[in-house]
Amino acid sequence: MKRIGLVIGMLSLVGANARADGLKVGSPAPDFTALASDGSRVHLIEMLDRAPIVLYFYPKDDTPGCTREACGIRDNFSAFHDLKATVLGVSYDSLSSHQKFIQKYHLPFLLLSDTDHAVAKAYGADGLLAAKRQTFMIDKHGLILYINRSVNPATQSLELQNLLAQL
Repeated sequence: MKRIGLVIGMLSLVGANARADGLKVGSPAPDFTALASDGSRVHLIEMLDRAPIVLYFYPKDDTPGCTREACGIRDNFSAFHDLKATVLGVSYDSLSSHQKFIQKYHLPFLLLSDTDHAVAKAYGADGLLAAKRQTFMIDKHGLILYINRSVNPATQSLELQNLLAQL
């Protein structure tokens, strides 16, 4: 019986990853609820009125690449604001870790804590020890406008600004 349960569990994981990996531009964005760095619960469907939403996954708070990526967005945040975009960063880190990261680097956007990896799995950004660095842009109808599965932390902010300006 244990073997059957294990096989069923593995098959359901494979199915979930196949769906997430099948996400493409025009696909409905997987809905989720996650704890945010300000202590609130963020439910994607309730945020669509603030679209476009930039949902970026990153491996770990306060590491070189992740800091460069977050600070790049921070340094150009007025452009994101002017383009009416909502930015959400997602990693497996705890709320406490996110709060320290935000305070240390004065980040003006929310970071979501995905400790159970559910959000990353839904988007195909799940890794064994850390979320994979990937970015999605979601429109007001909940559809994916853009996917980048090989993000360069140094150029991410400018690339996103250019895409947002074209909307």
